[in-house]
Amino acid sequence: MENTKYSCEKYIMKEFKFDYGRVLNDMPVEYATRGTPEYDDDGNITNAFIFCHRFNGNYSSFDELGHLVGPDSILSDYNFFYISITSLGFPESSSPSTSGLRYEYPQYSILDCVNFKRRFLAEKFNIKNVLGILGVGFGGYEAFTWACEYRDEMEFLIIGNSAFKTDGNRYIFSKAIDAMISSSDDYYDEDIYSQSISRIMVSINRLIFSQLFSKEIYHNLSLREIDALMDEFADEGMFTEIYDLKYRNDAVLEYNVEDKLTNITAKTLIVSDSQNTHYTLEYDTYPLEEKIENISFYIFNGMDFFFSDDYSEFFNVFIEFLEEFKK
Repeated sequence: MENTKYSCEKYIMKEFKFDYGRVLNDMPVEYATRGTPEYDDDGNITNAFIFCHRFNGNYSSFDELGHLVGPDSILSDYNFFYISITSLGFPESSSPSTSGLRYEYPQYSILDCVNFKRRFLAEKFNIKNVLGILGVGFGGYEAFTWACEYRDEMEFLIIGNSAFKTDGNRYIFSKAIDAMISSSDDYYDEDIYSQSISRIMVSINRLIFSQLFSKEIYHNLSLREIDALMDEFADEGMFTEIYDLKYRNDAVLEYNVEDKLTNITAKTLIVSDSQNTHYTLEYDTYPLEEKIENISFYIFNGMDFFFSDDYSEFFNVFIEFLEEFKK
């Protein structure tokens, strides 16, 4: 029976070796699937479509794009098997908080995040090669890295509002988060919910909120509306533990695949918002044209890739791009 309903599942991965050598055993992986797998004559799944979520997301973020690319979407007859995985370092997959290791958790990179997902796919589904990958924001970092390091493992990439390295304003932004976390005297204490840490998390989430929407959306909001939305976002962010945020931010600070972009052979679609406050067309989108051979772009204006009820602007773009991969 086709799985068209959203459901969360857990898998315990036997072991995972980090890029610098440390190994952890029995690592939880949170994921969800939609659609029905199709198999070749050797029993390999041929229609796996992997979703990689953004910095403040998890596996469930895929549901916000479900009417665009899911089984109930305009692509319902494309017969993709969607797999959305909560990344390494994010609860409820293996992370500093869920492991209980906190600040003793192994340092990880974006490449580790990719290998975590590859290891899971191989163990759980016996998948060595996927059909395609969709990554947004932080998930785009994973998608770029995956395609640069393992160029033969996917046929297409779709990357929305993302970048191929951390530099400029993004570097300053992440360094500011790092400085705020480092300013806490309670980071190494047993009380992870101290007033000091709580105040820092509120401040960090207010900073993150400044990069959440497009410039047009911020411009059209009243100051009272901005205050209300920012307070709500900061309150929700209180459920993020400081150690998870610290390790995730460290991985972002070290991210740079610029010199490896020419390795990418997958057919690539870059979807970018000209009004985005965190990623720019000038430095993050247009330079890709000279780096990736089989690439196309779709530039839209002011509508956030997640915060929208109407994806009709993207329908024809996705249909045309994915037509050759229809199963």
